[in-house]
Amino acid sequence: MSGPHPATAAVRLAVRRCLGECDPGDLVLVACSGGADSLALAAALAFDAPKLAVRAGAVVVDHGLQEGSAEVAQRAATTARDLPLDPVEVVRVRVPPAPEGLEAAARSARYAALDAAAVRHGARLVLLGHTLDDQAETVLLGLTRGAGTRSLSGMPRARGRFRRPLLGVTREQTRASCRAERLSWWEDPMNADPAFTRVRVRRALVELERDLGPGVAAALARSADQLREDADHLDAEAEAAAPSTVRRGPAEDPRRVYIEPGVLLALPRAVRTRVWRRLLVAAGAPAGQVTTRHTDACDALLTHWHGQGAVHAPGDLRVARSRGRVSITPAAAVEWVPTPPPEPADQE
Repeated sequence: MSGPHPATAAVRLAVRRCLGECDPGDLVLVACSGGADSLALAAALAFDAPKLAVRAGAVVVDHGLQEGSAEVAQRAATTARDLPLDPVEVVRVRVPPAPEGLEAAARSARYAALDAAAVRHGARLVLLGHTLDDQAETVLLGLTRGAGTRSLSGMPRARGRFRRPLLGVTREQTRASCRAERLSWWEDPMNADPAFTRVRVRRALVELERDLGPGVAAALARSADQLREDADHLDAEAEAAAPSTVRRGPAEDPRRVYIEPGVLLALPRAVRTRVWRRLLVAAGAPAGQVTTRHTDACDALLTHWHGQGAVHAPGDLRVARSRGRVSITPAAAVEWVPTPPPEPADQE
């Protein structure tokens, strides 16, 4: 008897490695949109989970953004049950208008729904179908935005209960696996709409592969892995240093915190700007809205002081220098809370 198609073997191997951290009886859910990437992932999970006595299920998130989305979600759920996966749940979410745009709002709603489903079913892990191509697009998108190391490090393979087993598998491999397994997938029309930035980045990557030769996507994904190690190290140093860089204001103004300039200035700039981000988030700034523009402006109050006014940061914060002291005035009382590094925008 011949073995599985090479693409199917690659997907199954990636899933098997991920399942190695599970115990018998654990439940693993796959986020299944009905696209080729998530279907190939779901099929591999259904094949390998029973061998490890791991239970396997699926969650289909219906964003309700397109006509017929409910039918698409139900078809994906039916395919998941036929694999077979159990439990299989379809979750309808509402995507409200948001300043950060439709893609970001849909992503936030999706992750919240997946997280809630994992809690509801008692799942150990939730598998996401991002591929090597998605990772390359994320890095390229970060380059176009002039983002820092964290954004260029791409999507992590693991965060919390979420896992991305297919970051070393290409989009073409997932499609080849679906064809070999006789799985019909859904092509999301939004993935061809140039109104979305990521679609334009995807097309640009195809052109780069054509003009520079194959291997561009793989090289970008490798760069992401290398940069993530650097970013993780710098973030850990910033997290450790951040509490020692601030002190509370006087009793008559307890909401204000003051920066310890000597402590902060002694840090390398690569760590110092990360500390600024943590201080702003701890003071009430939404993590996803703090950019390098904000952290650079705050840092300039210490390193390039020329009488500039207060920095207006997200969350209605004011960072100002007066009489040689720099302070953060938040909208609410400040208590140091460790914050995770920012996540680059992803796709599924």
